[in-house]
Amino acid sequence: MKLLKDILYKVDLDHVQGNTNIAIPHLCFDSRQVQKDSLFIAVKGSLSDGHDYIEKAEESGALAIVCEELPAKISEDVVYVKVKDSSRALGVISSNFYDNPSEKIKLVGVTGTNGKTTVATLLHSLFQALGHKVGLVSTVVYKIGSRSINATHTTPDAIRLNAMLKEMIDEGCKYCFMEVSSHAVDQGRVAGLNFDIALFTNISRDHLDYHKTYDEYIVAKKKFFDDLTPQAIAIVNKDDKHSNTMLHHTKAKKKTFALRSTADYKCKIIENQFSGLHLNINGQDVYTKLIGSFNASNLLLTYATAVELGEDSLQILTVLSALNAVEGRFQQFKSDHGITSIVDYAHTPDALQNVLKTIADIRTGKEKVVCIVGCGGDRDTGKRPLMAQAACQWADQVILTSDNPRSENPKAIIKAMKDGLNASQMKKVLTLEDRAEAIKLGVTLCSEGDILLVAGKGHEKYQEIKGERLPFDDVAILKEHLKD
Repeated sequence: MKLLKDILYKVDLDHVQGNTNIAIPHLCFDSRQVQKDSLFIAVKGSLSDGHDYIEKAEESGALAIVCEELPAKISEDVVYVKVKDSSRALGVISSNFYDNPSEKIKLVGVTGTNGKTTVATLLHSLFQALGHKVGLVSTVVYKIGSRSINATHTTPDAIRLNAMLKEMIDEGCKYCFMEVSSHAVDQGRVAGLNFDIALFTNISRDHLDYHKTYDEYIVAKKKFFDDLTPQAIAIVNKDDKHSNTMLHHTKAKKKTFALRSTADYKCKIIENQFSGLHLNINGQDVYTKLIGSFNASNLLLTYATAVELGEDSLQILTVLSALNAVEGRFQQFKSDHGITSIVDYAHTPDALQNVLKTIADIRTGKEKVVCIVGCGGDRDTGKRPLMAQAACQWADQVILTSDNPRSENPKAIIKAMKDGLNASQMKKVLTLEDRAEAIKLGVTLCSEGDILLVAGKGHEKYQEIKGERLPFDDVAILKEHLKD
C-alpha cells in the first residue's frame, strides 16, 4: 500500500485535483483491469488512447486518474493528476509503487538492433554458473531465479516489469539482465528504473513501421543512455558508427568494446569454424561453442560487462567457453545425411547478412548454401526487398516463404521481397507460401555437405496468421524432414 503523494514524487506534474492522501492498492493502464480503488493511468498508445476510457475506469471503481488531459466530466470522489507525459508517469509510478526495486538489484540493460537476446542470455547463464542468483528479461523468456515465464514482449509493460523485479528481489536475486527495446524506451516502459550498466550492441534498420525514420529509431536507442545516472556505466560497440552518438549526452561512465577498433575491451578472432570460435580477448585465449564474428562481439560484450561487475576475468572466460548458443540464434545441427542446418532469428537485412557471411567465411567453397527466409506482415515494408537482396547475395539457392504474415496476404509480402531483385538474382529464387513446405523443399535441395539456413523466426513456437498464433516450430519441422 502506498500513499498517492508518495507514489508520484518523481513525476512531472501539471495539476493535482483532490485529496492525494489516499491508499492505492492497485495500478493499471488497461480500463478492463480496473478494480476497486485502483489508480488508472491513461496512456496514449499507437492503437488506442487511454483517455477515452477514463469514464469507464471510474465506473469500475478507479479512485484516482493520471492523465495528460483532464476529462470533461469531473467526479468529486476521484483524484485527478495531470502530467506532461502519462507513459513516463506510468513507468515512474510503477517503480515507486513496488518500492523502487531497480535500486535493490544490479540491473543491466542491453539495447541494439541485433544481439540483445544473446548478450542478455549469456550474461544470465554466466552469472548463474558463477554462483549468483539472477533474473532475466528477454525476448525468449522471463526468468525469476529458477522459475521461467513465457515472454510476451522483449521488454514488458512498466507495471509487470517492476512487479517482476520485486519478485526477483524477494527470491534473493542479486542481478537482472534485461533486453531494452526501442519501443520500451520510447513508450516510457523503463522510465523510473535505475540501471547500473547499459549496453549497446549495434544499430541497423528495423522497426521503421513504428519509428517512421531511421533517425527516430536511433534517437529512441540514444535516450536509454541519455537517462543514465553518473553512477552508471555505459558500454558501447566501438565498431558501430553510432557508438559515439549513444554516448554523446550520457552522464554515465563510458567504456567501449570492439573487434576492429581501438577500445577498452578488445577481441581478435583466431579461428571461426562450425565447431566454434577460438578468440583472444584482452590478451587471453578462449575457445567457445558459439560461431561467427557477430557472436565474437556478443561474447566480448558479455565479458566486458562481467569484468565491470567485479568478476574475475579468468573465471569469466572459463565459464564462457562452456556456454551453448542461445535457442534460435545460429542454432545448428548436422543430419545423418551430412547436411548442416542452422536456425536463426535473423529478421533484419543486417542480421541476415551477418549470418550468411559467417557461413560464407566457414564454408570450403564446395558446399551449396540454401536460405529459407520471409518477412513479417504489418511491419516495416521497406526492409522486404533488402532481405531478399541479402539472401541472394550470399546464398546459392533462396526460397522466399511466409514468416508471420499477420493480417497481410503472404503473396503480397513475397512479391514485395522479389521486387528488389534483378533478373540474375531471380534465377536463384523459388517461392513457396507454406513455410513448412518451404522447409521440406529446402531439405530436398540439399545434398551431403550442403548448408541450409532457416531464417527469421528462430526461437518462436508459433506462426501468426489473421490474428491467430498457430503452433509452428522451425527447429521441430526441420528435424522431422532431415530424418526422412
